[in-house]
Amino acid sequence: MSSATEIRALPEAPGYRARRTLPLRVEAMRQLRRRRTLLMGGVLAALPFILVIAFAIGGTPGGGEGGGGGSRINLMDVATESAANFAATCLFVSAGFLLVVPVALFCGDTVASEASWSSLRYLLAAPVPRSRLLWSKLVVALGFSLAAMVLLPLVALGVGAAAYGWGPLKLPTGGALTTADTVPRLALVVAFVFVSQLVTAGLAFWLSTKTDAPLGAVGGAVGLTIVGNVLDAVTALGTWREFLPAHWQFAWADALQPDLEWGGMAKGAAVSITYALILFALAFRGFSRKDIVS
Repeated sequence: MSSATEIRALPEAPGYRARRTLPLRVEAMRQLRRRRTLLMGGVLAALPFILVIAFAIGGTPGGGEGGGGGSRINLMDVATESAANFAATCLFVSAGFLLVVPVALFCGDTVASEASWSSLRYLLAAPVPRSRLLWSKLVVALGFSLAAMVLLPLVALGVGAAAYGWGPLKLPTGGALTTADTVPRLALVVAFVFVSQLVTAGLAFWLSTKTDAPLGAVGGAVGLTIVGNVLDAVTALGTWREFLPAHWQFAWADALQPDLEWGGMAKGAAVSITYALILFALAFRGFSRKDIVS
């Protein structure tokens, strides 16, 4: 018999399954009950009502005054033509910044908030594997982000139908889409907006694993997104701007054409997904090696 001491792995506790720790349902309910989730939902649901009131006070949009921003002027010109046009306008005015906020909030607050509450180490001691914890939180955060983007056009469709009636989607470039094509086109717009925001989600989630301050992660993601928008406005960068996710954020306008065009949306989706996968990988890699003291 060898004199060397044989080291054996300790058996797992009876009934313990790593995949059953921190179920998505439990994490989703935890996030749903938080005040910031309800507040963000209220803000997005209120936007269509605010726009209806603004149109009622200011009169029917139109006029097309001023140079630049042609797509915005055209969308505003037909905003009150139907519920579908009103929903498309709500998406346009919010896609550049307002929809960035819930994505950064849900993804940036998720891990950092646990650290700020000093509950992160207790979750890991439960024990919840680190990869499982990040995976659960990321899936729930992305789910809530998608829900926020679906909530806005749904409320806008309801409010627009009550205010302006249901009808075909009048296209900014002329012509109209049939009622049967309207909902699929709007769904495609929402899907692309969500994919384009994956970069913000990746930034916020990565920063959330790096700091114990939730506002730092959320603010950092929003700030870097704004920097991307500023850089995209620098025309001197030329074709380099095509590597910026912000350059493609309104490529969904191609879905509001008589003949659906995929080129811009495909390029924008590829850029966003590439950046997002890198950032998510950095978050998992860094968190797996991080000393958890909070």
